[in-house]
Parts: sequence; C-alpha cells; structure tokens
Amino acid sequence: MSEPIHSHQASHYNEPAPRWCSCAVPDDVEAQRNEARRHGISRRGLITGASAAGVLAAAGWPGAAQAAQPDHGAPGGNGKNVTITIMGTSDIHSNAINWDYYKDAAFSDAAGDVVGLARVSSLVNQIRADRGRDHTLLFDAGDIIQGTPLGFYYATVEPTTKTGAIHPMALQMNAIGYDAVVLGNHEFNYGLDFLDHWISQMQAPVLAANAVHPGTKIPKYKPYVVKTMKFKGMPPLRVGVLGLTNPGIVIWDKANVSGKLDVLDVVETAKAWVPRMRNDGADIVVVSVHAGDSGLSSYSGDIPVENAAAMLGEQVPGVDAILFGHAHIDVPQRFVTNKTTGEQVVMSEPKCWGERLSVFDLSLSFERGSWKVNSKSAITVNTNTVVDDPRLVAVVKSEHEAVVAYVNTAVATSTEAMSAAEACWKDTAILDYINVVQTAMVTEAIAGTSYASLPVVSIAAPFNRAATFPAGSVTIKDVAGLYIYDNTLLGSVLTGSQIKDYLEYSARYYQQVAADAPVDPASWTNNHNLPDYNYDQFSGLVYGIDISQPEGSRITGLTYNSVPVAADQQFVVAVNNYRQSGGGGFPHIADAPVVYNAQVAIREAIVAYATAQGTIDPAQFHVENWRLVRGGTPVF
Repeated sequence: MSEPIHSHQASHYNEPAPRWCSCAVPDDVEAQRNEARRHGISRRGLITGASAAGVLAAAGWPGAAQAAQPDHGAPGGNGKNVTITIMGTSDIHSNAINWDYYKDAAFSDAAGDVVGLARVSSLVNQIRADRGRDHTLLFDAGDIIQGTPLGFYYATVEPTTKTGAIHPMALQMNAIGYDAVVLGNHEFNYGLDFLDHWISQMQAPVLAANAVHPGTKIPKYKPYVVKTMKFKGMPPLRVGVLGLTNPGIVIWDKANVSGKLDVLDVVETAKAWVPRMRNDGADIVVVSVHAGDSGLSSYSGDIPVENAAAMLGEQVPGVDAILFGHAHIDVPQRFVTNKTTGEQVVMSEPKCWGERLSVFDLSLSFERGSWKVNSKSAITVNTNTVVDDPRLVAVVKSEHEAVVAYVNTAVATSTEAMSAAEACWKDTAILDYINVVQTAMVTEAIAGTSYASLPVVSIAAPFNRAATFPAGSVTIKDVAGLYIYDNTLLGSVLTGSQIKDYLEYSARYYQQVAADAPVDPASWTNNHNLPDYNYDQFSGLVYGIDISQPEGSRITGLTYNSVPVAADQQFVVAVNNYRQSGGGGFPHIADAPVVYNAQVAIREAIVAYATAQGTIDPAQFHVENWRLVRGGTPVF
C-alpha cells in the first residue's frame, strides 16, 4: 500500500483502498447492447454520440441542454461570450477497461458502478461532440499507472522499460487525447527510471511543479502548460493548468525518491507559480492537484499537508478552478472563497478508477481587451451511463489478455478454503500466511549476521476483507487479492517496549466496548476513521487486545515463547516499506535500525514461496497468537 486513506476512501472500510484492480471488457457486441438496454439507451446513441445530449442530461450534467447547441461565442448576439468545458479524471489506478482481474469477470459492485478509461472515453467523446472539440479540455489529477494487476504486470513482470513496449495506460491516454496529466503519489511506486520512461511515452505534458530537485525549488518535471483555445471571430483564450503532486511521496516512496527529489508544499508552490502563469499569458488558471480537500494528513511530522486542495483555493489568488483527487471519493462541486480576492473557486473530484468524470463549465466574456469569467459550475458524470469505447478496448486488448493469463496461473494447492472476512477481529490463517512468508524471508536473510540470534516476528494488516484462497488450486490472482499493494519487505529492530507502544497504537482501530455489550465486531472497527490497512497484527508474539479498556491501555499478556516480553528485549520485525517509511504514523518503526532491505516485492515473495512449497496447509502454520478480549474474557 503506498497510500493513505483519503482521503484514499474513508467511507469504504470494507473494501481495499485503493483496490489493486477493477475493470471490464465485454467480449462481444451483444453484451454491450444488453448493458445499454438496461440503461434504456441504444448502443448507437452511447457509442456514436448521436443522442449524447440526452444521455448526459440523464446523467445529471447541467450543461447538457446547452450542449445540444454549443456556444460558439454568440449568446445574446454580442459575439463576445463563450462557454468552455473542462473534463477531468483522477485515480484511474491502471483501470483500463471494465474488468475485475480478481474475479476474472466484468467489474460490478452494489452501487452499479463501472470502471476504466474505456468508459471515460465514451463520455469524453460525447462531450467533445456536443460542445465542440475546440471548446473542451481534458486533464487528469494523478495515480494512473499503479493499482491493478495490469499496472503491476507492465512494471514488474514484463516491464516496458525492458521490452520497449508502450505502457497500456499511455496507449489509452494518448488515444483519448489528454491535454495534460499530473503525477500522483503512486506514479513513484516503481521508481524514477520507470516513471521517466512512462512520461517519455505520453503525448500529453506530465506535470508536477512541487516535485523538485533535492535541496532546490527547481521542478524535476514540467510545472505547468498553457493551452490556447481558438474560437471563430474571437480572440484566443489561453488556459493555464498547474500540476501539483502529493507531499506524502517522501514518506510512502522514501526508498525510491530519497536524495533524488523533494516534494514541496502544495499551497506555497502554487503561490509561486500562479503569478508566473498569469505573466506567461494565462487568461484563466486551472490547478490539477493530487490531494484531497480535507486539510488533514495521514502522517505527522514536518511534511507539508497531504490533503490541501481546498486550502490552495482559499489561499492562492488567481485560481479559477481546481481538479483534485487522491481521496477516492465523489465531490461533484465545491466552492471555496479566496481569502485575498473574495473570488469563488470551483472544485471537483471525480470518483476513482474511472467511475466518474468531472465536468466543469466556465462561462466567459471578452471585455475591454481581456477575458472575464462570469460563471462557474462543476458536476461529476457516472460512467455507468455509457459502455466501453471499442477503440479504447482494442488499443489494450493484447495487454489485457496477457494479464488475464498471468493472474490465472496456479501457484500452489490449498488443503482448505481460507478467508479474510473476519481478519479485522480474529487471527486468521490467510493473514498468517503473509507473516509466514515474511518471517521466512527475513530469517534467511539475516542468517550469519550479528542479528541472527534475535527472534524474528512479523507484521501484516488486513488489506482486503474479500480476499480468499479456495480449497484446491490457488492462483496469482488469489495472492493478488490478498496482498493488493506493491510493497517491499524490510527487517527492522524494535525492543519489547517499542513493540508494546506499536501494538497500543494499532489497537486504536477499535472502539471502546463495554464488557457486557452485544458481540458485534463489525461495528467495533475503523475507530477514528482508520482504514483496515492501518490495523497491524503481529505474528510470533502472543497478546490480547482488551477493547473494554481505554486507548493506550489495551495490550495484555504480551509474551514470546511463553515468557513475558522484556522492555529491552530486541526483535527483528518483518515489515513492509510503507510502514517502515512512516506510513500510518506508527511509533518507533520509521527510526528503527534496518537490517534487511533487498527491495523484494512482498506479493512476488508470496507467489515464489507458495510455488516452492507446492501446498498451503493452515495446519502447518496457523497459530492464534492474538485475540480480542473484554475484561480479560476472550470475545471469541
């Protein structure tokens, strides 16, 4: 996981955040026709845009009525007014098509949402047809290349840096015709060389003004671009878009960026660049920023604010509109008032994975030799109102098929079914399997070193409550469903007292529950809006979590090999890079001595271990070493 909940997701605790995958390609035309019929819309209307205004009106786009008669600069007959439409995506997370690689089927959820850039493309095509291509722009706010097995495959299994192939997300974005995209924090997951290679394949400018060369304020990437829009019989309109990424990158991807780039404060960077954009001739300024709008951070310390999008609008003069992301939520329209100018700034965040498209309408007039913004609005349009753009499906067809074949590769045989459904309140075999692999790898790595005599314990978190291993054949997609993030493995040294502090911090995940309250564990979790992936469980130590007690006083009976853990006793802790870098704000671990860091991907380590063993048998490794208690009595 290299990313916090936002931000990434606070209302979706029962789902991984972000999911490693979700996308779908109907294999035949009839499937597309049937889906269109369910929406009461013909396939012809959806794909060709023949009835696009009606489709968008049904989706709730306020500009749809006007879109049937695009404004070419002549409302009211004065010839000096124009409406432009700015479209935006964010947090696509390598969802190219509407497919769930975990289920090997079209993506579906209880809300009826769909995913993928192929769906987004159908909406973009319609809006461009309705408004006129010369009246529209398309931007993205980051987190593009990571998130599904598709992204993982072309970064690590058949990396495009080695094959020379065009990355599937570059293929799609180039085919749609983005005007600019911004780097999200997950763009840095696979290292700077891989990122630079992907940027070189992109036709759209890739922006990040606050990602700078170390110790400087000099951007490592392009900071902004000014797009010139031309209208018949009118002066050109110059639209500047400033790109900003998330400061948390220096924590979440410390191993990839430390000493190579710094990430500066979003607000202060915008204050420096917006005036330059205006001096460069920008008539209006749009900011595309990979940050939520809460004003909060999932981390502590002196790192700049994580979710600063609204703060930017309030504190930086000269901004007209903000496309934001990172939080994986749907914010159709929000207005903030700039504290200096009193001007309203319109903001919108489209829901992640291509489930929504943000659509901004800005009405302008040309007066006394300059452009003036008269009104602003925004909405998000649900991509379930259309079907996949066949052209966008076709452009990644072979890449998608290669990934489907890969994730369906069998790696081992399980003696019984295992599930993570109760992993947030019970010690489960399926999470223990992660710890088995991590413990084995770190133990082997430190053999023969001065740390070999220390006991090795391991940390894992329930990333995905829907994860299962079936009885029988276990495939790569099953492993991917269990370990959904692109983390690597480290070994760090903690003392007994530090582990106790760590466990108390993790136990904040539970509400305080009276000893005689009904047993309803699903209602006890996610206290303080903590996501599941920030609930760490130790393997190798025995302990209880007394949820009837206040926070900070919940860990009981902490032992190792049936002996109470001493405060100064040392352990080597197998931990992922996100946590070791400070992700989640857990105590001690970020400053602990690192004794192992071979940059081994944990998901791939699980696959390799399972393949080598051939059999996954919980009887050989599952130990209930922790449990919930109330007043000293076990809950289960």
